[in-house]
Amino acid sequence: MLQFAKGLYQRFAALVHELTKFGTVGAAAFVIDTGMYNLFLLAIDLGPMTSKVFATAISTSFAYLGNRFWTFRHREQSGLGREYFLFFLLNGIALLFGVLVIGFTTYTLHLDDPVSANIANIIGVGLGTLFRYWSYKKWVFLEATEPIPAELPDTGVRQDR
Repeated sequence: MLQFAKGLYQRFAALVHELTKFGTVGAAAFVIDTGMYNLFLLAIDLGPMTSKVFATAISTSFAYLGNRFWTFRHREQSGLGREYFLFFLLNGIALLFGVLVIGFTTYTLHLDDPVSANIANIIGVGLGTLFRYWSYKKWVFLEATEPIPAELPDTGVRQDR
């Protein structure tokens, strides 16, 4: 029973640790996304949908780097090109949540003021985040097939200093 409890704790602790890192990267990406969205929408006047697409492209690049090299660094690396492509593909799907919410708010409800636009953006980001976390673990940052060593193996080669 003690072994079971210890294993359960270790599994839960790893998940909380991973979720904390994912949340930290996500929070920073959210600040970037929201800042860029407001810049494109309010200062440059690109329109709500175009602003969202551009803001998401910028924040997604940041999020990929943070998630690959920090949140999911313990997971198997299956190639930068493959991961980056899948990451952007899945973020494109998650972007649909944001675009749909913003489009509904702007064009169906006719709420096009900055506060409504930002509330719609936050709701869309929240829905997209749930999808992203699940999809990254499933398809982008795969479970390691072999344990990652804590230190480099001894190669038998001496380095004289």
